[in-house]
Amino acid sequence: MTDLDKVGGKNASLGEMIGGLAGAGIRVPGGFATTAEAFREFLQAGGLGQKIEQRLATLDSKDVRALADCGKEIRSWILQAPFPTELEREIRAFFQKLESETSKEASFAVRSSATAEDLPEASFAGQQETFLNVKGSDHVLEAVRQVFASLYNDRAISYRAHQGFAHGEVALSAAVQQMVRSDLGSSGVLFTLDTESGFRDVVFITSAYGLGEMVVQGAVNPDEFYVHKPMLEKGRPAIVRRKLGSKLQKMVFARLEAAGRTTSVVDVPDAERHRFSLADAEVLELARYAVAIEKHYGRPMDIEWARDGADGRLYVLQARPETVKSRKRDVEERYLLKGRSRVLASGRAIGHKIGSGTVRVVKDAGEMHRIRPGDILVTDMTDPNWEPVMKVAAAIVTNRGGRTCHAAIIARELGIPAVVGCGDATERLRDAQPVTVSCAEGDTGNVLEGLVPFEVSSRERGEMPRLPVKIAMNVGNPELAFQFAQLPNAGVGLARLEFIINNEIGVHPRACLEYGKLPAGLKKQLDEKMRGYASADAFFREKTVEGVATIAAAFWPKPVIVRLSDFKSNEYKKLLGGERYEPDEENPMLGFRGASRYVAPSFRECFELECAAMKQVRDTLGYANVELMVPFVRTVGEARQVVELLEKNGLKRGENGLRVVMMCELPSNALLAEEFLELFDGFSIGSNDLTQLTLGLDRDSGLVADTFDERDAAVKALLAMAIRACRKQGKYVGICGQGPSDHPDLARWLMEQGIESMSLNPDTVVSTWMSLAEAPPPKKQSAAA
Repeated sequence: MTDLDKVGGKNASLGEMIGGLAGAGIRVPGGFATTAEAFREFLQAGGLGQKIEQRLATLDSKDVRALADCGKEIRSWILQAPFPTELEREIRAFFQKLESETSKEASFAVRSSATAEDLPEASFAGQQETFLNVKGSDHVLEAVRQVFASLYNDRAISYRAHQGFAHGEVALSAAVQQMVRSDLGSSGVLFTLDTESGFRDVVFITSAYGLGEMVVQGAVNPDEFYVHKPMLEKGRPAIVRRKLGSKLQKMVFARLEAAGRTTSVVDVPDAERHRFSLADAEVLELARYAVAIEKHYGRPMDIEWARDGADGRLYVLQARPETVKSRKRDVEERYLLKGRSRVLASGRAIGHKIGSGTVRVVKDAGEMHRIRPGDILVTDMTDPNWEPVMKVAAAIVTNRGGRTCHAAIIARELGIPAVVGCGDATERLRDAQPVTVSCAEGDTGNVLEGLVPFEVSSRERGEMPRLPVKIAMNVGNPELAFQFAQLPNAGVGLARLEFIINNEIGVHPRACLEYGKLPAGLKKQLDEKMRGYASADAFFREKTVEGVATIAAAFWPKPVIVRLSDFKSNEYKKLLGGERYEPDEENPMLGFRGASRYVAPSFRECFELECAAMKQVRDTLGYANVELMVPFVRTVGEARQVVELLEKNGLKRGENGLRVVMMCELPSNALLAEEFLELFDGFSIGSNDLTQLTLGLDRDSGLVADTFDERDAAVKALLAMAIRACRKQGKYVGICGQGPSDHPDLARWLMEQGIESMSLNPDTVVSTWMSLAEAPPPKKQSAAA
């Protein structure tokens, strides 16, 4: 890295890894680099440098057409200029030496490395050209010349101007590097943090078949993997999340005898598209490389990698500092939609912001001049050539691309919301149509019809005041867990398993268990959902594991209380295959749900799938911070049956530190609290159902909605009874219902009663915390009070 000024960030980093990380088992393909001094000598010959400087001096880089004319003219000058004799001789000599050290079949990549590139302050991602599958010294020389010219691509000129770099101060180094045969394998990009939230404890890996340019350019929707660093370092199988990408095409070496830049794009066979492009062992090996590289550089990193299909090995192609999320910010912004409308298109969310404006469907870079400030840029795919207009758009929407493509990186740097990989956004969205682009709802970004109102709130990061009560969070969506974990918290008081089943799986568990008996149409629908997984029941179990493990990893090592599924029959019926198995109930809210469902012979096998997933999360993946909560327990006898069933499935209270709590949400739970507590490690109070059942009203009925109030005297009497019983036995007592989130006065009353923990909706954590801090200190409660 001490050679940064000589060969630029990319090449300096390659040399650093070859010299400093080979001992860690990290393989980097060899090669050589021209220097910044060589580039300057090339420009000085014939006065080319002065000519370029004069041409750029009068350029307005915001004028897209003037920028294009200027860049084209400068590049033509460079492509016509001869190399200095000594430079050409040295490139030929070094290439001949490199060829002698490789096989006859070897080909080479010629890449750019700018002296201002890959700095911690700015990525310069994709600003210059890369040439692949180059053979022969003549073609290498021509590729080096093209790389030199690419310093004056339109996008590179615009980006330097936007970032405040003087053009004349930036020089270019060309790398000539042996290629990895990822055309026969796979490749991609990884980051040593979560690119959307900045969460530092995961490695985020993207992967697709063929050469990595397709992933980098955003031309394919790749597979995605998250690996949790703390568990990786413990030797656990630390993959907490997988997402199968469509991977429709791949870039391969063209079957041409002629040397030169010979690559082509081909379709990926269906069988390959429907499975992951990396095995789990390879994902973990890449994650170990990533952690070693991050430790060596002492900062979050953005790494390109490739798997050689010929030798089966993994290689690192380049590593650069991550430049967006790793910059510490003292103010945190949160975006929240204040309404809903029809979803017109959806894809992968980039960032957490919301933008609205007028759709501008742009077919190619030749139409960029149509974009006006505040427009929603909609196109098939963006590459860094689009950067001059990306920075004026209110949001970006593309058919193709993944979360690690160049366009996504630039969108993050510019602070612009983007939804990539929509598939058909250019067909679904009409020119001049008003829309709202929301990236504030998790991994999935939505393009909504019309100008939907939204609000932006901000708060300064800092220490929160101490409270006599722990403030935890209710988290259902694993896609938001890394973001929510950065709020002040004491863990998760309610992780809803039904959210994971509904959103991540979408299939009735019985349909997964009886896959072989399903009718052909239903089986086909299930086949589409379970792609990438060995069987239907494995799909249900593994997706449950991934959802819970993601939340557990986000909050590790703080406790995460997972509520076992609490679907009602009408909700289960909406899942794929649900109509085959669910009864018609007049009042599902009071029917076949919770504990009584678990122990019923018709559902027990389905519940055991959940148990297997929870055991895998705790015992195999190592998340002993996961605790279990049993919902809607009507009787002590039913409670006993559930506890016994958990034990039979390897989830025994106390083993491996397992804590099992009960949801206290029926009047019978509070009235017979001491008997229930003999079977559980504490209560988590569900104020929603407790209020409904105490006051005898249907919380879903608008006719009696005004009567629903958790602060009613009868409800508070039962709350106090439950809290006293837990404190008397020295057992956990918390609340995870809506009440404290909605009513600060109820939160203060609960604190006065001596509740141990309040689990709140994430958007109310800070406000409720500060409200409780301003309240007078609670009176001490005696155990017998």
